[in-house]
Amino acid sequence: MLAVAEVLERDAAATRLAEPDDYVQPAIRDASGTLVGTMYFRLASVDDRTAEIGWALLPRAQGRGYAREAAALLLFDYKKRMENPKLIPHFGGYYGKDGDRMVFVFAKGSWVAGVAGLPEKDADLAARELAARLN
Repeated sequence: MLAVAEVLERDAAATRLAEPDDYVQPAIRDASGTLVGTMYFRLASVDDRTAEIGWALLPRAQGRGYAREAAALLLFDYKKRMENPKLIPHFGGYYGKDGDRMVFVFAKGSWVAGVAGLPEKDADLAARELAARLN
């Protein structure tokens, strides 16, 4: 079994997302700099541009918005990769081109979700249905 320090050292070395199963796992710290958890982002497919995201927080840090803030940072970073992203104000998300397909990404609570391959009007409807299922 690895010690916490060994896991932190191993995971801190992961800094790029280029191949399937590449990941980054940054620390989540509170305002004082105290470690309160970690976020995990793993590239599932380069071709499909799909990924997994998760986080683990100490019980005392749960319910304080750390996961939501981490999700918002990912959403903002993803927006930079989109071609001509359009803000969709009622969702706080973005619709634009990613590679050869249109995508609509948004955050709801601690979730980052998206719909791909649909025209904006259809993506909006599908996103509403998806958002209603996220708790």
